[in-house]
Amino acid sequence: MKFIVKKALVALACSLAIPLCANATIESTNDENNKAVAVATKTKQLTIERIYSSPSLNGQTPKSLKFSPDGTRVTYLQGKTEDLNRYDLWEYNLASKENKLLVDSQLLFSGTETLSDEEKARRERQRIYGVGIMEYQFSEDGSALLFPLNGDIYYYHLSTKKSKRLTQTSGFETDVKFSPKGNFVSYIREQNIYVLNINTGEERQLTIDGAGTIKNGMSEFVAQEEMSRMTGYWWSPNEKHIAFLRVDETPVQTVIRNEIYAEKIELIEQRYPATGTNNVHIQLAVTDIKGNKIRFVDLGENQDIYIPRVKWLRDSKKLSYQLQSRDQKTLILRSYDLKKRRQKTLLTETSTHWINLNKDLTFLSDNKTFIWASERDGYKHLYHYNLKGELISQLTKGEWVVDSLTRVDEKNGWLYFTGRADTPLERHLYKVPLSGKSPEHVQRITQRNGFHNIKFSATSESYIDSFSNTKTPKQVSLHKANGEHITWLAENKVTSEHPVAPYYADLVMPEFGSLKSNDGQVDLYYKLYKPKNMHPGKKYPVIVRVYGGPHAQRVTNSWQGADMTQHMLQQGYIVYQLDNRGSNYRGTAFEFPIYQTLGKVEVADQITGVKHLHTLPYVDKERIGIFGHSYGGYMALMTMFKAGDYFKAGVSGAPVTDWMLYDTHYTERYLNHPKVNAAGYQQSSVFPYASGLSGPLMVYHGMADDNVLFTNTTKLIKTLQDEGKLFELMTYPGSKHSMRGKKVKMHLNSTIMDFFDRHFK
Repeated sequence: MKFIVKKALVALACSLAIPLCANATIESTNDENNKAVAVATKTKQLTIERIYSSPSLNGQTPKSLKFSPDGTRVTYLQGKTEDLNRYDLWEYNLASKENKLLVDSQLLFSGTETLSDEEKARRERQRIYGVGIMEYQFSEDGSALLFPLNGDIYYYHLSTKKSKRLTQTSGFETDVKFSPKGNFVSYIREQNIYVLNINTGEERQLTIDGAGTIKNGMSEFVAQEEMSRMTGYWWSPNEKHIAFLRVDETPVQTVIRNEIYAEKIELIEQRYPATGTNNVHIQLAVTDIKGNKIRFVDLGENQDIYIPRVKWLRDSKKLSYQLQSRDQKTLILRSYDLKKRRQKTLLTETSTHWINLNKDLTFLSDNKTFIWASERDGYKHLYHYNLKGELISQLTKGEWVVDSLTRVDEKNGWLYFTGRADTPLERHLYKVPLSGKSPEHVQRITQRNGFHNIKFSATSESYIDSFSNTKTPKQVSLHKANGEHITWLAENKVTSEHPVAPYYADLVMPEFGSLKSNDGQVDLYYKLYKPKNMHPGKKYPVIVRVYGGPHAQRVTNSWQGADMTQHMLQQGYIVYQLDNRGSNYRGTAFEFPIYQTLGKVEVADQITGVKHLHTLPYVDKERIGIFGHSYGGYMALMTMFKAGDYFKAGVSGAPVTDWMLYDTHYTERYLNHPKVNAAGYQQSSVFPYASGLSGPLMVYHGMADDNVLFTNTTKLIKTLQDEGKLFELMTYPGSKHSMRGKKVKMHLNSTIMDFFDRHFK
């Protein structure tokens, strides 16, 4: 069935009606189950402690789903029932049609894992939290697995079900990889690249100068945090060479920051590239796996650049890399011929604002063409190029965005991708002919309305679908390429045995809608949660939960579950969320208005949302508060300082307060260089508006935050004190930016609720 792109409001009305309109038979079945749960299960009050306790209220939530290379199993990580933060490796065996435990993490390593400082930072950047098996890799033939645990590498053979420890050194091995043909294991130790022959056990060191400020094969801070590039080395498909980045951190300023813990204070020297200051000096090199020859690729005279992506062509004869200018307005794709030592520019993207990075570059098996993603027409779409840099065809087109390229089926001539062709509030799997004959008429494959995350098999014959919507916890299923359901991998049906069952009947489903922005230029989507059993004529307080920053989206038809929003509803609050301009999946015209001045159009759009709330008869406009973390914490401050008539109380978590304190790649993308846009930096800081604070404000921050540095909050504290403004402060010793840990989350959210209760009740 073919779907022509619909207007957003039409799609919204269809896809977000409750009950959902598509695939009615599936949805009605869910409704019947839910009624059975409601009858069989006595409703319980949703407490903060229960939200953060085991077993997870989301039920079976497998992560890191993969097809085994031989196609016999689908594997995934899953937390233990008694400890949701300790992960084991599970499998669904396609032959026996059974889910079963494949590798118990405690059998591999039962002690307490001690991470190096580098690995702690890397996991924080990856947003990996937990213990046990957190990463795994298959060998090419699917017969063996690699697990990095406690700084060493474990090799597990599936037929014998035995593991062996490949390394046992005082150093900490990280970024562990199988070579493409499965003969070697590679890793980083003490800032150098090593390879180990699995058959002989022989270890070879490929680089030798890694130490101090020199890092080989490793990704620098901004690459990890802002470019989603967690590695700094890449195997050639034929296993003969490794391309790697050599990072010299010498130019980057050293900042000394405190990490304050309960019983100690650590002074941390960190190379932190604050906006406007020097970045690392980066080089691209290629070495053979014997480490005999290292050749550097000429990146040009300008060293003030970024290398966000590196990728081999399939024939292993050429290497590609993407070079991004410091101002992020130019992105160049180049290829490098190993034998001829020559390189060629394949294409150049430019923008008047900035260029968003992606991971969609795919070289085809003919070694003559590739797929490229671009926002050149205002929306992210896919294009087919040859290696001469000539455009063959545009593959997708329309006023909607592609999320990501998921598979190119060259044999059958199809390109599969996830995107928003029907509504920006849902993610679906689509396909389009590789011939480029119908870019505006994509075929939708996933039918259930909601959010789909897709992982294709190597054969392009089947895919894993991780699906949810507002009524359905995440379900994982296996499908044929045409969308036909094969089997459940984790049905996660809400029965009386499901952890969320005692609370499910009382879960409130959101109402979705849209508003025109104050200038009439765009539609702003929102979702509104109302407490159950509201009394006619009574007015209720509202908590606006905000993020509001780039590359984020909060208003979606996806499972939110029994979380803090539902707890707030049970306490008698209305909860409201609106995605302002600058946020993602709406095209560049929706994102670019924040350029060179942050906190202006975002605040205006949030005010538009509150003005809408004022029109609702059950809303008390004198009791509308706002709460956000990170960019949301920044937004909470800006709205409280600039729009106190609309936002009467606020909670700001781990906020950026002065953009001069944040990193180069993120900040300069949106504000440009401080020397070019000094006024914009001043206007985007919270401090010029601090005198406008008139309502109650609470600020919290982790005291070991290495992302949004605690200095942001100490500067805020001093400014508010100097202004004579009263406020509340809660700090968390040892906590990083993500505020992890059950006890921390329980105390934090109890503190937030106490704050709003005191001021709104």
